[in-house]
Amino acid sequence: MRILLVEDDELLGSGLDDALARAHYAHEWVRDGRSALRAASSAEFDLIILDLGLPQLDGMEVLRQIRSRGNSTAVLVLSARDATRDRVLGLNTGADDYLVKPFDLEELLARIRAIERRRSGVSTNQVRRGELVVDLGAMSVEYAGAPVELQRREFMLLKKLVENPNQVFSRSQLEEAIYGWESDVGSNTIDVHVHNLRRKLYPEVIKTVRGIGYRIDPL
Repeated sequence: MRILLVEDDELLGSGLDDALARAHYAHEWVRDGRSALRAASSAEFDLIILDLGLPQLDGMEVLRQIRSRGNSTAVLVLSARDATRDRVLGLNTGADDYLVKPFDLEELLARIRAIERRRSGVSTNQVRRGELVVDLGAMSVEYAGAPVELQRREFMLLKKLVENPNQVFSRSQLEEAIYGWESDVGSNTIDVHVHNLRRKLYPEVIKTVRGIGYRIDPL
């Protein structure tokens, strides 16, 4: 899952930035409403975490414009506005969820996982493909009943594939999903990650689709 974090408070934003990184989410952080609109228009995200009290353009107006442009990206609103009418307005404007500040970080991560499950059609935190078990909540992997240690980017790549078992991803799509806007990604980086996953799990775990990219073993 690739996340756009929109938060102008430096302390809170920095904490969320670190938390999302530790949870293995590819993400970008912007600090005002106009930057949020530009980012949402120029790149694909799976989730936007949107503060409402933003400089330049209010978060509610950002949400309205995102939806008016036909953008169906999931939006989780963060706001100190805790009145029922504010929550109802946010949800009616197009938010998928609404979390009132101050909030517990674990609750935020749980809500993100719930949105992931709804979007991918998965009912639990565990995704199974034969003897492969990927626990999205615990960020752990097992194969044939034994735990498998993966590096952060390896886990992110595997997670992207297992959540979309019928989709073929190009190398550039996978790079964007796990590296975001980072510019120093090597030309063979995805191939290296795929090689490592095949070595640590089993050779057929990721299928190569010639001329296109990769997909997960449907079994």
